[in-house]
Amino acid sequence: MVAGFRGVAAVFVAGCVTGLVMEPAPVGATEPLTPASGDAAQRLATRIDQILAKDWEERGILPTEVADDAEFLRRVYLDLIGRAPKASETRAFLSDRSPKKRAQLVEHLLQLPGHAAYFAEMTRWQWLPQTVNNFQLTGFGVQFERWLETQYRANTPADQVIRRILTLRLTANNQNPMFRFVLADPNEPDGPNIAGFYQAHENRPENLGAAVSRLFLGVKLECAQCHDHPFAPYTRDQFWQFAAFFADLNPLPALRPNFVGPIPPQAERNTLVIPNTDKKVIATFFDGSKPDWSLDRTPREELAEWLVNPQNPYFAVNMANRLWAHFFGIGLVDPVDEPGENNPPSHPELLAELGQAFAAHGFDNRFLIRAIILTKAYQLSSQWTHPGQADPRRFARMNLKSLTPAQLFDSLVAATGFREPAYLRNQRSFGFVQPNNPRSQFLARFANNERVTQTNTTILQALMLMNGQFIGDQTDLSKSEILAAVADMPGWTTQQRVTNLFLTALARPPRPEELEKFSSYVDRGGAKGDSKQALADVFWVLLNSPEFLFNH
Repeated sequence: MVAGFRGVAAVFVAGCVTGLVMEPAPVGATEPLTPASGDAAQRLATRIDQILAKDWEERGILPTEVADDAEFLRRVYLDLIGRAPKASETRAFLSDRSPKKRAQLVEHLLQLPGHAAYFAEMTRWQWLPQTVNNFQLTGFGVQFERWLETQYRANTPADQVIRRILTLRLTANNQNPMFRFVLADPNEPDGPNIAGFYQAHENRPENLGAAVSRLFLGVKLECAQCHDHPFAPYTRDQFWQFAAFFADLNPLPALRPNFVGPIPPQAERNTLVIPNTDKKVIATFFDGSKPDWSLDRTPREELAEWLVNPQNPYFAVNMANRLWAHFFGIGLVDPVDEPGENNPPSHPELLAELGQAFAAHGFDNRFLIRAIILTKAYQLSSQWTHPGQADPRRFARMNLKSLTPAQLFDSLVAATGFREPAYLRNQRSFGFVQPNNPRSQFLARFANNERVTQTNTTILQALMLMNGQFIGDQTDLSKSEILAAVADMPGWTTQQRVTNLFLTALARPPRPEELEKFSSYVDRGGAKGDSKQALADVFWVLLNSPEFLFNH
């Protein structure tokens, strides 16, 4: 079917599709998750809801209703494994009458390999965005992502992951300038994978100091890299003092041209000269405290000891805030790496308690994930029912979040049954566009730097969805196995076929008015008098609907 006609089809069903995001179908709505009352995650979830409820009451805000099972199902799949559920997964969940099915689903998803793979990919894109589309750096990012995946699969505590990165033993190698003289020590397990973090930042102290402070502490020190800023809370000296913890990575050939081997632990490796000055600074934490220097500990080991300490007022709060932002689309401090007087947290008490609980439970990512999903706030519908719900930072309804490029493509794969060739699956971590690789093309076309709660679809992106070869093939009766199976299933009525397309594309059954309109369209055979082709048009419309493009 030509794109022009399908555009007409989209107009025909606009009245019953464009509003789907805000009006989820009533599919057996249940109460929020309720594990045993003694569960630590549940206790934290209860405390979170108490703080938010108090805020709503003081502001006269009425929260929306709890999301029904279908809305919750799609949301938690996207948030935990990075794709929408398949039709079989949707049917199984909606037919399950257990009052604990939401909690059981969360535990199931946390154990899937897809959870570790999705969080590793997401973390790599956040921590090493320069490795996504830069061909020269991509290999470093891929290695680092694979190491992260093993950490998420084992549920390695966040402090241990960061400590492992910061304390990696490195070796100088002047024979390969591509690596800027620094490689992982041959005796380090997984060293080459972790070293990608350093190599992606060119092993420069200033790059690493800026990244570590922003990503792991939520403090944007690089604003003071070149000069003191009148509105910045930190000075240029403080930036370079922090960067000096990575001074051991300064190019060694200028000092010792023939040096090859392990970098010494201390010596003179904890000082830096500020560029274009004669001023030398010694590694110092930006809170003003200094390490108790020891000859058998590297500056980076001293940094790690301070950074991941449960008493550090920055680390636990920052990591907790980033997880909150992942699930709600906006942080309690937002932007997440610009805390300060001009960007206070929306709920200071809540942020403090999240950080304290995260540290108290050993920086267990899954503990905090469970607690957030257990909250009533996370399980609220995205449907707007009260004017007070307009402010996304009050969390009185779930914020709409546009799908990331990876989520969009992987959800299309789940909906259409596209079988990604093995050689393409092995290249999933490469961000640059690859010939004949639909996933890489989607990631490149839909890449953007906007926040997920404010992203707009561009004309080129819309055209790729409406007219692109991938969607065209997956909604073609002669090429799509799922569509052909629905169209040819013996004994099914038109309503059953339409219902299954909704379950396949949107992870929910149609509302009565939707079922009537779409079934009538199919029974009439659409514009060409062909009921099977009309069914294909319905599938195309659902995959191009606003509801499919958002996590809600």
